[in-house]
Amino acid sequence: MTASLLGVLLAAGAGTRMGRPKALVRDASGVPWVVDGFRMLRAAGCDQVVVVLGAEADAARALVPAGADVVVAADWERGLSASLRAGLAFAAETDAEAVLVSLVDLAGLPPAVGRRVIDQAGTGAERRGALTRAVFVGRPGHPVLIGRDHWTAVATEVSGDTGAGAYLARHDAVRVECADLSAGLDRDR
Repeated sequence: MTASLLGVLLAAGAGTRMGRPKALVRDASGVPWVVDGFRMLRAAGCDQVVVVLGAEADAARALVPAGADVVVAADWERGLSASLRAGLAFAAETDAEAVLVSLVDLAGLPPAVGRRVIDQAGTGAERRGALTRAVFVGRPGHPVLIGRDHWTAVATEVSGDTGAGAYLARHDAVRVECADLSAGLDRDR
C-alpha cells in the first residue's frame, strides 16, 4: 500500500466504563464512532486509515467503513499498548513516512485538530523523524503524529494500558495547542 501518512484509529478496547466496546458505539444520529474517527483522519489529510479492533472484533468490523483497512490486535486485553503495537506493525508494512494516531472515543473531533498536528510535523522526509501531539490547554491528548524513525522504539517501549506518552515527553514531541478547536476529551460513559 502506498501512503505517505497513515491514519491509525485505535478501537480495540472492551470499553468497561462504557459498558461495551467503544468500536460498537454510535452517536445520537446513528453514526458509528469508527466511521466518525475514519472520516476525521481522512479529512485531516491521511492518505489511508487502518482501524485497530480487538474486543468483539467481528461485530465491530461490520461498522468499519469501506476504504479503511482493519487489523485485529490479538492481545488487545493487554491494553492500549497492544493496540498501538498492532497499528504500528501494520504501518511498517506500508511505505508511510508517519502515522497519525487517534482514539475511537474522540467522536466529533474536528479534522482541523488533525491538520494542525500534521502541519507541525513538516513535509515529506521530515515527517519520518517527527513527533507531534495535540494538547488542549496544555493537557496532552490525541491525535499524535509519530514519524517512521520512532515506530520500533515506541512499539518496544509501550506496555499495559499506556500509550506513547512517556516516549513523546522524553523525545520532546512538539506540543500543538488545539483548545481553540476542541476540548479534546474522550468519552468513557
